[in-house]
Amino acid sequence: MAIKIEMLRCFRAAADHGSLADAAQQLGRTSSAVSMMLRQFEDHIGAPLFESARKSRLTPLGEMVLVEARRELEHFDRTVKSIEGMSRAEQGQVRLAVTPSVAQAILPKILQDFMRRHPGVQIDMRDTDSASVQRELTSERADIGMATLRQMPGFDRELIFSDRFGVVCPVDSPLARNWSELTWKDIEGMNFIANGLCFNIADEGFAPILNASNLMVPNTASILSLVRAGVGITILPELAVLPEFLDLEFLPLVDCSARREVWMVTPSGHMLTPAAQAMADAIRNADIPINH
Repeated sequence: MAIKIEMLRCFRAAADHGSLADAAQQLGRTSSAVSMMLRQFEDHIGAPLFESARKSRLTPLGEMVLVEARRELEHFDRTVKSIEGMSRAEQGQVRLAVTPSVAQAILPKILQDFMRRHPGVQIDMRDTDSASVQRELTSERADIGMATLRQMPGFDRELIFSDRFGVVCPVDSPLARNWSELTWKDIEGMNFIANGLCFNIADEGFAPILNASNLMVPNTASILSLVRAGVGITILPELAVLPEFLDLEFLPLVDCSARREVWMVTPSGHMLTPAAQAMADAIRNADIPINH
C-alpha cells in the first residue's frame, strides 16, 4: 500500500494533539477511522511511530517522520492552493501583445481594474505594431492580441472598437486653421510620414500622398516625435493622439471614410487559461471611449 496524503494528515494531527480523540475532532473523522489510518501507515513503514496506544509520545523514528510529514503537507497544501487559485484566475500569467495606441489610450483603465480584482495574476504586456502582434500570437508568445488584424486561421477575432483616421500635425501648422474643411488635396505636396496603418486607407485621394512619401516609420511614438520636430505630417487613428499631447493636433478629413478597426484576437476554442479568459472578459466588457 502506498503512503497516502491522508495518512500524513492523520499522523500530524495525532502527533500535534497527543490523542486520537482530539486528532479526530480536528480532521472531522471518527477516532476509529484515524486509528485505522495510523495503523496502515505504521504497517507500511514497518515500525511504530508512537510509544503507546495513547499517541502521547513519538518514537525516535516518529520524530523524524513528523518533520518530513509536515514538510510534505505544507508543500502539498501550497500546490493545491496554487492550482485552485489558477482555476479561479487568482493566480497565473496573462501575455498581451497590443499596438501602442491601445496600450496608451485603452488599456490603462482596464489593467487598473483587472489588477485590483486579480492581484495575484502576473501581466506581461508588449506594445508593438500590428504585424508584430500577429507574430506574437502565431508563435504562442501572446495569449491575447489587440490590433488591426485580418482573420487568422486557428484564432477567434472580435471587434472591440473603431476610430476615424485624421491628419496629425503640430498645433501651429497652417492645416489647423481650416481643419473643419480639410481634404486630401490640402495635404498634397507636404512631407508625409507613412506608417503601417496607411495601407488600410483605400481612399482614392490618399493614394498619391502615400506614393509620394519617402519616409516610413512603424513606431507610433517615433512618428509623433518626428511630427513634433517638424519633419512632416502623418495620418493616424484618433486614439493615437492623447488629450495630453497639447503640442499636436488631430484633424479629421471631410473626404476620408476610412476607420481603424481594433480587434481582440485569441486562440480558437477553449485554450485560454482562466487568468487570460478573465482578461479577455475585462477587455470585452470595458467602456471604450470610442465605440464601434
